[in-house]
Amino acid sequence: MKLHDTGVYLVNGVPQTSAPAGVTEADAKKGTIAYGILKAHNTGDSMQDLRMKFDSMTSHDITYVGIIQTARASGMTEFPLPYVMTNCHNSLCAVGGTINEDDHQFALSAAHKYGGIYVPPNMAVIHSYNREMMSGCGRMILGSDSHTRYGALGTMAVGEGGGELAKQLVGRTYDMSYPGVVAIYLTGKPAPGVGPHDVALALVAATYANGYVKNKVMEFVGPGVANLSADYRNGIDVMTTETTCWSSIWQTDDTTKEYFVQHGRPEAYKELKPADVAYYDGCIELDLSTVECMIALPMHPSYAYPIRELKANAKEILQAAQDQANRQLGGKVEMDLVGKICDDGRIYVDQGVVAGCSGGTYENICAVADIIKGKSCGNGEFKFSVYPDSMPTYLELVKNGAVADIVSAGGIFRECFCGPCFGAGDTPANGEFSIRHTTRNFPNREGSKPGEGQISAVALMDARSIAATAANGGYLTAASELTDVEYTVPDYHFEQGVYDKRVYNGWGHPEPDYALKFGPNIKDWPEQPALTDDLLVKIVSYITDPVTTTDELIPSGETSSFRSNPLRLAEFTLSRKDPAYVPNAKAVKALDEQRKAGVLPAEVARVYDDLKKLGYAPDAANTNIGSAIFANKPGDGSAREQAASCQKVLGGFANICYEYATKRYRSNCINWGILPFTIDQGTPFDYQPGDCVFVPGIRAAIENGAEDIPAQVICRDGSTHDLLLHVRGLTQDEKEIILDGCLMNYYAARM
Repeated sequence: MKLHDTGVYLVNGVPQTSAPAGVTEADAKKGTIAYGILKAHNTGDSMQDLRMKFDSMTSHDITYVGIIQTARASGMTEFPLPYVMTNCHNSLCAVGGTINEDDHQFALSAAHKYGGIYVPPNMAVIHSYNREMMSGCGRMILGSDSHTRYGALGTMAVGEGGGELAKQLVGRTYDMSYPGVVAIYLTGKPAPGVGPHDVALALVAATYANGYVKNKVMEFVGPGVANLSADYRNGIDVMTTETTCWSSIWQTDDTTKEYFVQHGRPEAYKELKPADVAYYDGCIELDLSTVECMIALPMHPSYAYPIRELKANAKEILQAAQDQANRQLGGKVEMDLVGKICDDGRIYVDQGVVAGCSGGTYENICAVADIIKGKSCGNGEFKFSVYPDSMPTYLELVKNGAVADIVSAGGIFRECFCGPCFGAGDTPANGEFSIRHTTRNFPNREGSKPGEGQISAVALMDARSIAATAANGGYLTAASELTDVEYTVPDYHFEQGVYDKRVYNGWGHPEPDYALKFGPNIKDWPEQPALTDDLLVKIVSYITDPVTTTDELIPSGETSSFRSNPLRLAEFTLSRKDPAYVPNAKAVKALDEQRKAGVLPAEVARVYDDLKKLGYAPDAANTNIGSAIFANKPGDGSAREQAASCQKVLGGFANICYEYATKRYRSNCINWGILPFTIDQGTPFDYQPGDCVFVPGIRAAIENGAEDIPAQVICRDGSTHDLLLHVRGLTQDEKEIILDGCLMNYYAARM
């Protein structure tokens, strides 16, 4: 794999370092596939400052209640574009009661009232349904799940927080600067046994840490594309999220065309390819024939190695991964990976799972069946489960015998459910090691609770190697090690009737008088204050990890059962990373309540006294008191807005960091009125929980577009320190959202 240090021209499909005579870089940038799609969806006058509207949207049951509640509060009366609401994330939660189905009934009633599309529980995972029914060449889809990626089907898809979807629902635009575009130039053909997850993990390993494609579009081109099936392309594409790219797009061909014909939508196809000359801001050349069977060790998809290399250096590599994981766990519990090395040198794993939008596709499961047919998973501790991505996929696997082959070998077939990907299904036992064809292996993503002494480890692998491991009784085995497997890939026959008989499609036919169905756990968002002239924030959590994920900010799994109740969900904020955060944040919020009641708390008075000594004149009536989180690089991972909304519900007013891991988390913070402060790389931030930061004139600074904002740190010991904060690149709408206190306030003021 080669990552170019400079921009690259694609000239008649061949990468070159210079442009043909008479061609400018500016003109050649218009030759990418991405440019054409973005131009078609831009409603503004400038291609540098995009103002986009999407063709459709999608959410699952962790996010759609909050989005609809936000849009309702902002004046929405009907869905102005097709909105797909799936129920693939919480249908197996074990909290008891009616919470899950109450939310599902809310979504169905919203589909009736506002004209939406409702996919019942266990029918399809979110991205599979959108691939099958909503994708189309040249289209754009916005989803409230970070893995909203349909580029392999010629569809630019973007995963964002709920606030951005609410904007679309009230007729506003998705605003951003024109992104860079990076060519992923594919050649060659994958070797037998090498699956899409292997290619994806190789790409993630090569790009995540160096930020090569961060917030850019990955555009897949080159002769190697033709050597990949549609399912294979989808399997690579969905994992582009883990590179931190903004979106993805692939050149289309007869394989893409056949996919749409197969799914009864031939009109959705059109040829997409770069112009004869196209300029890319970077280029990755990847010979698919060089990719090996891969494994991504805990606790990130980028910690990827060839399985061959891991087996040859098991003690060294697993020890390093174990040490790194335990540093991330912060001493709460100890992960043991080295202990999985057997006396004979083999590596034993306890569980294998193939699931979701990345693993549960038709071809992946067919390959699993081909590998495990006639064999046995064994009757020891090893467990093996398969989750198909949709009921049409499941039906075809039943018809062609793949389900029978897997079940006969001791595998368990489950529902069309995303659970193992986010910690709500097949949680391993304490100390166990699970290999999964899912999208992420972040800390606790599998459902363990380190704060309660529970820890398990997850590595990512392709379905083929997981099946090979299952057939070998749980001993780690790459599919490429098998020499006797015939991969059959039976023809796929999509039966849309499965959806027609169960999915409610009310697009274009809203029923305004239809009553929304509210369960007792579905609550409105609490009122949020506007930004005052000055701001005083107290640091309540100090996180020094290199990267902080949204799963750490608001844990996934059973906590998401309270997704429709902002106050109850907020109780889980940082619960697995910093259990003291919630009570400390509540204590700060109580200070602000006293302030608003006209009482100046004693500890705030002491801070004000220190500020007066420096020449400031703090005015309690015009100074919000809120909490703040410091983290080096927050926001990797999920798009769900709760990572920001829970902070705000608890009185959060600011984040301070060196950089944001993703655009979507920063956008979520802005939409909830949380100031997205950054500080310069190399600037020491040695302050601790309990220390305060005073930001004078913050409202005027935001109004006037100031990007460098002086602040004062007041430490618990009474010492004071200057601090330069930055708020860069805010759009006019984003400024006004922050000033108003959150997106809902912004819209309410303009209704």
